[in-house]
Amino acid sequence: MRSMISNRPVVAAEPRPSGVPAHVGVIMDGNGRWAASRGLPRIEGHRRGLEALRGAVRAAIDFGLDYLTVYSFSMENWSRPLEEVADLMGLLKRFIRNDLRELHDANVKVKVIGGRADLQPDIRNLLVEAEEMTRANTGLNLIVAFNYGARQEIAAAARALAEDVAAGRIKPSDIDDVSFAQRLDTAGIPDPDLIIRTSGEKRLSNFLMWQAAYSEFVFLPMHWPDFDRKAFAAALAEFGSRERRFGGVAAAAENGKART
Repeated sequence: MRSMISNRPVVAAEPRPSGVPAHVGVIMDGNGRWAASRGLPRIEGHRRGLEALRGAVRAAIDFGLDYLTVYSFSMENWSRPLEEVADLMGLLKRFIRNDLRELHDANVKVKVIGGRADLQPDIRNLLVEAEEMTRANTGLNLIVAFNYGARQEIAAAARALAEDVAAGRIKPSDIDDVSFAQRLDTAGIPDPDLIIRTSGEKRLSNFLMWQAAYSEFVFLPMHWPDFDRKAFAAALAEFGSRERRFGGVAAAAENGKART
């Protein structure tokens, strides 16, 4: 099995190249369909998807990204067959046990977002271990969305603000987009500049719905196990070719020639 990170010395972070997004989110879709198209069991698609994740992390470091957020397991995924869920939990355990040390040695900082209250203690403890071991690292921030759902995250943020109002800690007029974002799982993390989804589907599927308000999207027809460095580079190049206006006018649209 290939390593998460090649053996190389940790060096000081270099400035991000011009046109490279600071934060990329990835919806890793299509493991099961990749396996089915080859007559293989679904678990083999998930295993190959884990290999693709390793490659994506290596590429993110090399490309100079500051943040990489991966949608590893949604709240809705619990509805899958029990055997498949058990296989996915086994892969998660293997990923943390086998790759965590290499991530740490490569100066990667791991943060896990999503609900934890209902997780099995062994899974919950592994997530805490990953965060604690890498907490002081200063390289790539690897955000793992596990047992995550954006609707649930937004509802929890609204509930937390409502409780603060009811307790008299804040006034309703204090609530704005900034205070709301501070109650999300991603508080302190910049919104994704680019979201990549594989498998050809063109939807968010309950991933970072608040944070993706001004994200660029690249939808790739390949299934996740086929996602490689070349595909990642192509998505970044597509991002670099776009002009982001955040609801304003184009920077080049001077002399009364603004686009709408």
